[in-house]
Amino acid sequence: MANLREEFDDIVDGRRVTAVFQPVVELASARVVGYEALARGPRGSHFEQPATLFSFAYSVGRAAELDWVCRAAALGSALAAEMPPELALFVNAEPSALGTDCPPDLLDTIVVGSRRLSVVLELTERYLADDPAGVLHAAFVARADGVGVAIDDVGAEPASLAMMPLVRPDVIKLDLSLIQSRPDLVVARTVNGVLAEVERTSATILAEGVESPRHAAMAFAMGATLGQGWRYGRPGPLPRTWPPLPDGATLSIRHGATTPATPFEVVTRHRSTRPATRQLLRSLSRHLEYRAADPAEPSVLVASFEDAKQFGPTLIRRYAKLAAATVMVATFGIGMPAEPAEAVRGTSLRADDPLAQEWVVVVVGTHFGAALVARQPRVGSDDAAPRPADRGNDTPYDFAVTYDRDLVIAAAQSLVRRIDTPDRLP
Repeated sequence: MANLREEFDDIVDGRRVTAVFQPVVELASARVVGYEALARGPRGSHFEQPATLFSFAYSVGRAAELDWVCRAAALGSALAAEMPPELALFVNAEPSALGTDCPPDLLDTIVVGSRRLSVVLELTERYLADDPAGVLHAAFVARADGVGVAIDDVGAEPASLAMMPLVRPDVIKLDLSLIQSRPDLVVARTVNGVLAEVERTSATILAEGVESPRHAAMAFAMGATLGQGWRYGRPGPLPRTWPPLPDGATLSIRHGATTPATPFEVVTRHRSTRPATRQLLRSLSRHLEYRAADPAEPSVLVASFEDAKQFGPTLIRRYAKLAAATVMVATFGIGMPAEPAEAVRGTSLRADDPLAQEWVVVVVGTHFGAALVARQPRVGSDDAAPRPADRGNDTPYDFAVTYDRDLVIAAAQSLVRRIDTPDRLP
């Protein structure tokens, strides 16, 4: 182990990671439209393969730094090869690394590469299930840095389809298991979920593992317009010369920032409100929570309770059960603990945060979506709302419910961008 640690530290400290590149092509024409960068350790070493390299990095707490080293190697090689900006450069990223500062000696390469190249960061689908809040934060950071977002290996974790609308990837990469296996109900569910997302956002579908004409035909039938696999080229160095390319980038990359509005503001810009008692809102909330637990369609549930005092023992028990039945449950409120119930992610709000005045329950599934937003009428000459603890239980709320998918997702995104991830906690 000691010798392996020395070998590993030497590779990372000496920045001895290199990159190889596999072409990404347009299925209809086989024209190269980009490359995926794949990390390699020193040839012949114990750490030549990236899986071994990153597994060891996680065991010794250096995964984030290694990720920056790999990304810098990819961007540096692409810059040295004068890769045209019309081609997309797919670079794998560990979500945890996007919450850490880039090592100073790599910063220039990262900044220049991100500016001159059409970079698309790939976030592996397994992270959507293992650390959904971390992936959402990583996607927000990537877009703020001006790069695109791809979800890799889609199909390995069917439950992650519920997270996809919140990430809103520019590229959805179908796992090779979907292309190479016999279609079944699991494949059909995944493909239908992906097609629904593409229809809503115009994301691009890229099929991995295309090794034969049959695989290419299957990929095309599943909605893919781009392909990657041994049929089109194995990983290797970038070309020394570049053929003439069409004007403009191949992929449409969205760089728009997320809205700073609260869920109530998002929804009520398009839906009128009505008065409701707290008792009615509890019933409506309970109905949406019930839908979130539907085993036929795994969902994401995000909710805001004004003050953590509202999140009592009954809700704690209920939300712990919901967390076991859903992809992710996140809660917000003044004084909300980091884990208010088992497997529930909590985010504490400041008393002056506008969200602290709102009662919100949002459910996002692969196809189902609903949002309840409520707020007690603002009072006083200064238009300031009282704290939740100061309000009477009989004070009515203004509320709205929507099942419009775009509005529901916008409301959910306005919440999830606030989730505290471990690397951002004080």
